[in-house]
Amino acid sequence: MARRLISSGSPFEREIGYSRAVVDGDWIFVAGTTGYDYATMTISDDVAEQCAQTFRNIEKALAEAGASLADVVRVTYILPDRDDWPACWPVTRQYFENVRPASTMLMAGLQDPAMKIEIEVTARLPHRARRHSHGDDIDEGAGAP
Repeated sequence: MARRLISSGSPFEREIGYSRAVVDGDWIFVAGTTGYDYATMTISDDVAEQCAQTFRNIEKALAEAGASLADVVRVTYILPDRDDWPACWPVTRQYFENVRPASTMLMAGLQDPAMKIEIEVTARLPHRARRHSHGDDIDEGAGAP
């Protein structure tokens, strides 16, 4: 399977030189994503709303790749202020309560002081979307107990 680049349409991708997500084989690598609403290029002052918008942005990239948040295996949260992290827990639980990916939270400055959280995920395409290099469908779940 060829490498495929996915864009959110954010001007940051063009200006900085990156993709919102890269699909490489069965893997989807979603770049660090913030809470900008790319339709309006606005960002909330509320960290919990930024967290929710970030998940919506990530969901859109994953859907374009053929996956969903249920396919996420790894997530990294980056916040400039550790005191903002507990306000995000109800949001992260809403999106990942049943998925429970491996997770890390880091404290670091972000590109713009308006940004209060950045989230990066790695996902694996669902079984039905995986393909052999020859283009044949793989049904890895067939015959499993």
